[in-house]
Amino acid sequence: MPKKKAGADKLVVQNAAKTLLANIRFASVDKPIRAITVTSSTPNEGKSTVALNLAQAIATSGKRVVLVECDMRRRSMADMMGVRTRGGLYAVLSEQMRIEDAVVETSQKNLFFLDSEPHIPNPADIIASRRFAQLVESLKARFQYVIFDTPPVGTFVDAAEVGQLSDGVLFVVRENFAKRNEIQAAFEQLKKAEVHVIGTVMNYCEAETNDYYYSYYTKDGKKVRKSDASSVPSEPTPAPAVPQVRPATDARGVKGVAPVQNLKSESRFSRR
Repeated sequence: MPKKKAGADKLVVQNAAKTLLANIRFASVDKPIRAITVTSSTPNEGKSTVALNLAQAIATSGKRVVLVECDMRRRSMADMMGVRTRGGLYAVLSEQMRIEDAVVETSQKNLFFLDSEPHIPNPADIIASRRFAQLVESLKARFQYVIFDTPPVGTFVDAAEVGQLSDGVLFVVRENFAKRNEIQAAFEQLKKAEVHVIGTVMNYCEAETNDYYYSYYTKDGKKVRKSDASSVPSEPTPAPAVPQVRPATDARGVKGVAPVQNLKSESRFSRR
């Protein structure tokens, strides 16, 4: 976890998420990646935090994005976002509610949310249904980006099913947490499902930011902490904020996983 103060941690997360979004856009210029599935090999690797931060980065860029709770067995996104809904996936798929009524606005502009109800029977069968595929197309028609938060691929088949309906899959790996054989097995399952794995997101790793984020420079080149900026006689000049992020190498030994971006989680988010 970050060792800097909370405000600095938030800035690190925001910049890493923006860089992640940029890399996703560069990954396929001719066919833009708009529907993205986020998963991991095991629970508690931070995939939901990555999905939320990515969605927030998209919304901040001015694009309309909907975040979909597809981890029906272990819902957490509504609590993380502080959002309450009257219905969700099951209500829409069973035609009890229109999609326009089930998708709700959040406190952040351009960010929308579609929840899933608790205790949905047979989630894998629901995701594999024709109606769910139609729902995905409807969401893509209404929003510029669709982010699916799914269960760990090493535990349930749901992520692979949703991944087949998406433009790409982000594979979250928590540093020094999941075992190598678990990651390899999960990645092999995604390959067998013939989904497009965009790359890996290394999570919960040490931030390698530099003091450019947190300091000003005087005209004579001396560095001044923000806390001391008021004592600077001349007007400070902000230094360029360049994200310092370690690239993922090979997903802890998993060959064929293209590195995308590191993303450090904030401690205030649910660790899953």
